Amino acid sequence: MKKILFSLILTLVTVQLFAQDNGVEMADKMRTDGKIYVVVACIVIILFGLLAYLFSIDKRLKKIEKENPTKN
Repeated sequence: MKKILFSLILTLVTVQLFAQDNGVEMADKMRTDGKIYVVVACIVIILFGLLAYLFSIDKRLKKIEKENPTKN
């Protein structure tokens, strides 16, 4: 039931995003000013930072799991 509800919510969100027409004009304006590259660079930096953080957490978690093996 949760999966169906979640899928329905995501579908409604995407429909709402398609209804916005002024986004293309804003992107064209930012592209002509050269600011779109700054936005893309910021997004890429943030994503790389998040990925590095997740990999460091995974590495630490694996180290902890090796030190303390659980009994099954």
